[in-house]
Amino acid sequence: MTVILTNARLVLEEEVVQGTIAFGFDGITDVSRAPTAVPGAIDMEGDFVSPGLIECHTDNLEKHFMPRPRVFWPNPLAAALAHDAQMVAAGVTTVYDALCAGGFDEENDYRREIFADMVDAVERGVAERLFRIDHRIHLRCELTDWRLPQILEAHVDRPLVRFASLMNHTPGERQWRNVDHFKAFIMSDGRSEAEADAMIAGRIARSQEAVASNIGPVAALLRDKGVPLASHDDTLPEHVADAEALGCTISEFPTTVEAARAARALGLAPVGGAPNVVRGGSHTGGVSIGELARAGLIDALSSDYVPSALLQAIPRLAGTVGLSLHEAFALVTWRVADMLGLSDRGRLSPGLAADVLRVRFAGETPVVRGVWRAGRQVF
Repeated sequence: MTVILTNARLVLEEEVVQGTIAFGFDGITDVSRAPTAVPGAIDMEGDFVSPGLIECHTDNLEKHFMPRPRVFWPNPLAAALAHDAQMVAAGVTTVYDALCAGGFDEENDYRREIFADMVDAVERGVAERLFRIDHRIHLRCELTDWRLPQILEAHVDRPLVRFASLMNHTPGERQWRNVDHFKAFIMSDGRSEAEADAMIAGRIARSQEAVASNIGPVAALLRDKGVPLASHDDTLPEHVADAEALGCTISEFPTTVEAARAARALGLAPVGGAPNVVRGGSHTGGVSIGELARAGLIDALSSDYVPSALLQAIPRLAGTVGLSLHEAFALVTWRVADMLGLSDRGRLSPGLAADVLRVRFAGETPVVRGVWRAGRQVF
């Protein structure tokens, strides 16, 4: 069956044009800069039609497995399907589900408890064709966890593992380089100042030892398996240099301009958080991703912890930051595809997969009006 969408604002790689697109299960067959009167063509009413969004790092699945602190959802597949529905409603057609391999510290043991169930649920959803969109697994490797090498050995050969990031959440470093910010964060759970100080001191000592022990063997294991590697929360140019030496090709969420510039200079693709763009800044004191985008220091955006942030970031980038619309869309479509080696998607181009999004904007609010994955309408 051929789908024809006309009177659309087509988001192409170099511009946005009024036109028509035709596609089927085998891919996009035609892109035209003119309307059509072919019977059966669907009037897009001037809505934007873009490639389906590609999400490289979202923690959203975890929220469905544990919707409240220490409340574990008893049906893993149902949790994964709820996540899938939320992603497609956000315009995403390819998602790398970021699953936490290991925990930040002992109080995050729940991540170890749900990890295997999350992997199994994603694999089952894919194997039984239950998902609406394309799911892959992104291993968030918590270097502060002594058990990380054993966790990876048990799961790194799973067929859906396509990406991994090396994370260091030691207080006083990277994302939490400002210990006062971290202290305020953990005191928001009701801890006293003395409890927070003791917790921070203990975590620093444990984490630094674990990171030093884990980082080399973990990076080598993932490289040997051919899994693309990203660093995470690079703050100093030295962090980026260390990441490049470990084989990383992506720098996720650089927290300073200096780190983003170093990533660009060494050939690591910088990825920014879309929630940072929408909020106008970081909630942990890092650099504004809008500032990095304005300076040409961002290759891709990730929704991180808010799936709908990908689309919400586009009008902010095109308005406050000053990018053109096609440049803003590129950060969530073809540039992500290129970064991850997905040559079959990310652009509205004949021969590529028919992953297509229909969206309009009510001011700065995106309204998703249709999603097609591999030519099938899924929303």
